[in-house]
Amino acid sequence: MAFALIALKTVGWVAVVAAVTGIAMGLWTSARDTRNAQTVWDALLTQRELAPASFDPAMVADLPEIGQRYFASAIAPGTPLHSVVRLEMEGSLILNGRELPMRADQILAPPHGFVWRARAGSGLIRFSGSDGYWNGRTSWTRFRLWDVLPVARIADTEDHARAAAARMVMETVWAPAALLPQSGAVWTQTGPDQAEVRFPEVPGVEPIRLTLDPAGRVVEMTTLRWSDANPDRTYRLQPFGGRMLAHGTHQGFTIPSGMEIGNLYGTPEYAPFFRARITRVEY
Repeated sequence: MAFALIALKTVGWVAVVAAVTGIAMGLWTSARDTRNAQTVWDALLTQRELAPASFDPAMVADLPEIGQRYFASAIAPGTPLHSVVRLEMEGSLILNGRELPMRADQILAPPHGFVWRARAGSGLIRFSGSDGYWNGRTSWTRFRLWDVLPVARIADTEDHARAAAARMVMETVWAPAALLPQSGAVWTQTGPDQAEVRFPEVPGVEPIRLTLDPAGRVVEMTTLRWSDANPDRTYRLQPFGGRMLAHGTHQGFTIPSGMEIGNLYGTPEYAPFFRARITRVEY
């Protein structure tokens, strides 16, 4: 009997030690992930020009009508053409039909990369982490429940980098200077209110397709994204995109400030997973 009690106590202590060790390792790994994301954030911030050129409508005089309409709305004449932007946002992530509150900040520096840092959920379902892409160096998705238990962790694969690069070029609508022909964007008018924009400097990504309203504001954007967000969990090109629900002007740039985004956009299987509004913008 005494031996059995000693054995039970030993097992209990082993379980406690294992749990404490697991939590400590989780916190240590989470802190390391945070430092790595900050390193890329700081590197992207160095891409910001201190004294960029200012916007002149003559810069887009050779674009098709749809491109000229976009820039007449998106960039005020004389605006310094910063292509690096820092954002704060709030909204929700929709996972398995459940809508979770979300707050995030982001740095976007096309064509070099981005870092998106988020906290989402409430109560027992709370997770945090980041997505990132740094061209030619790294890409990742790392999120943890309660900052300890990994719920998503993938990094530095060719498939992930290609998917992350597609996200980056979609989000150039938040950095209109990156859409200028002088920045390497190639515009083609595909309809009265539609344009296709290609980014030859970013390999492995498909063009983005923009739909504009009469004033030149983006109301819809789509692309074919390399993704495994499908029932087969197989990477392939598939529709991705969404609707722009509101717009705002910041430091001379007019950008989407409210949006709903999801996989398989435009198909019966479309299910938005991201709804957000921009709360702060800094160029």
